[in-house]
Amino acid sequence: MKAAILVEQRKPLVVDEVGLPESLEVGQVLVEVHYSGICGSQLGEIDGAKGEDKFLPHLLGHEGSGMVLETGPGVRHVKPGDKVVLHWRKGPGIESPVPAYSWRGRKVNAGWITSFNEYSVVSENRLTKIPVDSDMQVAALFGCAVTTGFGVVQNNAKVRIGESVVVFGAGGVGLNIVQAAALVSAYPVIAVDLHDNRVALARAMGATHLINAAKEDAPARIREFAGSAGVDHFIDNTGQPAIIQLGYELTGPRGRVTLVGVPRKGNEIAIYSLPLHFGKVLSGSHGGEAEPEIDIPRYQKLFSSGRIKLRELITEVCVLEDVNNAINKMRDGSLAGRCLIRMGAGK
Repeated sequence: MKAAILVEQRKPLVVDEVGLPESLEVGQVLVEVHYSGICGSQLGEIDGAKGEDKFLPHLLGHEGSGMVLETGPGVRHVKPGDKVVLHWRKGPGIESPVPAYSWRGRKVNAGWITSFNEYSVVSENRLTKIPVDSDMQVAALFGCAVTTGFGVVQNNAKVRIGESVVVFGAGGVGLNIVQAAALVSAYPVIAVDLHDNRVALARAMGATHLINAAKEDAPARIREFAGSAGVDHFIDNTGQPAIIQLGYELTGPRGRVTLVGVPRKGNEIAIYSLPLHFGKVLSGSHGGEAEPEIDIPRYQKLFSSGRIKLRELITEVCVLEDVNNAINKMRDGSLAGRCLIRMGAGK
């Protein structure tokens, strides 16, 4: 199969032929990948945001859609022919051993899920079955972008009707945070980004106020929009210490700061902690604490009934050979929304 391989940090991915394992172990499922999303987490892996990568070379990708081709011993939740979402959050089923692929006589590592590859050996508990008539492009978004974004609002921030929300960073996850905040009638929903195309898409997803932080004084504008009581919820997708500290300052006495983006290793924040004793909350999100087997069917129902927008989030679809170009567009801001990689089986 073809796959995009991270061979060296801070270098382009290598797209090449990779050998699949000869057989499936307990709990492993062979999936023909149709579409894979490109998440900011993959950019962090390439850049070494968490430090030295001890598993090179390895495959990438943690959200996608596909069809089950074969199951290993013990698998009960999916069967050959099933359409599935590939996700990094754990669901029901076996957590299998991680697979080992081969490339040019070398072992290629992988986690329990990878999706930048035409076929993937996935752990049973990283797959959720979906209806046979599912839109497979949209289905890929349920692997991370949708479940994380909606989970942040519902499970982490616990946004209530009429509360103010600032979403700093309007990428694939941030746009779903905006949409979920609008869905629960938060007000105002303030989207902040450095690129006009991204804040424009945030408006389409339900943001009531927009700020281009490259052109405007973001703190002053946030104070203007949120009022003198301060922001109820500040949700950071950037992982930048200065932005996290800004959110801590702008939230009210009982405000909540939720961290979605992950700072680079060694980057630290400095805060005056006394407000934490009197109701202010600073917490991190782990994929919105999503439960895939429960949340994916719920969000599919919202999509099918026209209550949420997901096709509009897919602003580019590329082939695997163009993955590095797509990543560069994500970096320079020319690409808004979510970019999908279409594999050979994608329709």
